[in-house]
Amino acid sequence: MGKAGDLKALLADGVAEIGIEIDDQRRRALLGYLSLLKRWNRVYNLTTVKSDADFVTRHLLDSLSVVPYLHGRKVIDVGSGAGLPGIPVALACPDIDVTLLDSNAKRCRFLRQVQAQLKLQNVSIVQQRAEKFHPHEKFDSLLSRAFSSLSSFIACSGHLLADGGQLLAMKGQWPGDESVEMPTGFRIKDVIKLHVPGLPEQRHLIICRKTNK
Repeated sequence: MGKAGDLKALLADGVAEIGIEIDDQRRRALLGYLSLLKRWNRVYNLTTVKSDADFVTRHLLDSLSVVPYLHGRKVIDVGSGAGLPGIPVALACPDIDVTLLDSNAKRCRFLRQVQAQLKLQNVSIVQQRAEKFHPHEKFDSLLSRAFSSLSSFIACSGHLLADGGQLLAMKGQWPGDESVEMPTGFRIKDVIKLHVPGLPEQRHLIICRKTNK
């Protein structure tokens, strides 16, 4: 099996292990996204990942591991950067509307290229700082792996969350002391150990909800 075949198998096996269904066409689109990311990365420094296998594991499978925990049909990826996890989520879930929010013009230029080349009908791109973004409709799921702390994620983007929605923070090791830093009006609903096939280190998903206070 050649290099391309190895990556296809790695992605297909990983998706099956996560427990989600993605057809061949969308798996090809996911690998097409990685191809674009590698090409633009030479100039834009979008990621520090170098090897093709790590691109699949640390970008695609890591992003897709959150899919089973998404809430509702309007999702925003806050601080999307190179489109992670938002673009893999949008490709895996064509019935979900995904907004990619980032303030950096170069990154948004890359995201628009991906959107156009992969014909992503369920993706919107907004170049704006999260705290200054005030859309007409709020979101069912706020998703990010870009923030260093829960408190900064909520402070910047909590106003984007619809009533009954969930804030989903993807992290490495669970920093248990963050629960004492929770801003007023939010609580931690759950902390989940994410299974990312092929990734040696542990990943966690912290799910937060608004309180009634």
